[in-house]
Amino acid sequence: MENIKKLGVYIHIPFCKQKCYYCDFISFANKKDLEEKYIEALIKEIEHFLKNNSTIQVSTIYIGGGTPSFIDSKYIKKIISLFNKENLVEATIELNPGTATKEKLEDYKEAGLNRLSIGLQSTNNNLLKQIGRIHNYEDFLNTYKLAKEVGFQNINVDLMIGLPNQSILDIKQSLEEVTNLNPNHISVYSLIVEEETKIAKMLENGEIKLPDEDVERQMYWYVKNYLELHGYNHYEISNFSKKGYESKHNLDCWEQKEYIGFGLASHSYIDKIRFSNTENLDFYIKNCMEENFDKNKIIQERQDDFSVMQEYMLLGLRKIEGVSVQSFKNKFEENPIFIFKQELNKLVDENLIQINSDKIKLTNKGLDLANLVWEEFVD
Repeated sequence: MENIKKLGVYIHIPFCKQKCYYCDFISFANKKDLEEKYIEALIKEIEHFLKNNSTIQVSTIYIGGGTPSFIDSKYIKKIISLFNKENLVEATIELNPGTATKEKLEDYKEAGLNRLSIGLQSTNNNLLKQIGRIHNYEDFLNTYKLAKEVGFQNINVDLMIGLPNQSILDIKQSLEEVTNLNPNHISVYSLIVEEETKIAKMLENGEIKLPDEDVERQMYWYVKNYLELHGYNHYEISNFSKKGYESKHNLDCWEQKEYIGFGLASHSYIDKIRFSNTENLDFYIKNCMEENFDKNKIIQERQDDFSVMQEYMLLGLRKIEGVSVQSFKNKFEENPIFIFKQELNKLVDENLIQINSDKIKLTNKGLDLANLVWEEFVD
C-alpha cells in the first residue's frame, strides 16, 4: 500500500476590486486583463502537482486572496473540479460583500465549497469607508441572506478592532448585529498597520487616529466576553465558533499539519520544509505556462528536529486550549516540559502561561502579550 499523505490546500486569488487601506497582501486592483491568464497558469500548477503526487488525500481547501469572489465564478468551479473530494471535510472561499452575487454563490455550492468566510469588518458604514472597504453594512446583510438562501450553513464573519476612530460602542453594535444573524464562526482581528499601506500614510499625515493600546485591549476583552456569553467558543487568539464549527483548515495549520499552496505568493509546508511561490505576477504566469514550476519556488526554511518542536509550541500556543503535553510526546517522543524547561519557567514566572496536568496554555495576561510568548520559541 502506498503511503497516503493528507494535505490541506490553499489557493491564492490575487485580484480585488479595490485595495483596502490596511492591506499588505499580494493583491492587485487593476489587473482584470490578467485574470484568465492567471487562472490558466494556476490550473497548470495544480494539475502538475496532482499528477506527480497521486497518493495525496486533500482534507481541506481554502481559497483566499485578494478577493476570490471578485473573479468570475466559472474559474472557481474549474479550480475545485481538479480535486478529488472524497476525503474533503471542509472547503472555504473568502467573499467580499460587494462582489458576491446569488449566481456566484450557487456556483460555489455546486462546485463543492461548503464554508464561506465573509469580510464584514464593521457594521458602521463610516468606519468601512475610512478603511477603504468597497461595501457597506447593507451589502453584507444582502450577501449573508443570499448565502443562507443558497444553502450555506457554515459561515464565518470577519470583524476588526482597533480601527481609526472606532469606539467600544461601535464594537458593541457590530457584535449585537452579527450575533443576531447567528453565524457559526466569527473571527476578530486587531488592525495591524503595515508599512507602505495607505492607512500607514494616513496616520503619518495625521488624517486619522488609532485607539491607544489600552483601549484596543479593552475592545479585545469586550469581544471575548460578549461572544462567549453568546455561545461562541474562543478556540484561537482571534477565532470564535459554535461547537464543531472551528475552521478545520486553520486548526490543521496551528497543529502543524502539512499543506500545499497554489498560486502567487502562496505558502506550503511539506516534509519539514516551508516554501512559497514568487510574488511577481508576470514571472509566476510565465513559469507556469512554460511548466518551470520550480522556478516559482522560494525555500523559506528547512527545519531540523528541534525547530519543528519549537514551531509546534509556537503554533499550539495560538490555541486557547494550548499545547497538550501528551500530544507533544506522541509526536516527538520527548517531553516539552523538559525540552523547553528554561523558556516555560520564565513564562510561568511572568504569568504569561500556565501549566496544568496535560496543558501548557496562555494566561489572560498571555493573551494580551502573546507575541512575547511566541518569541521564546523562535531562535
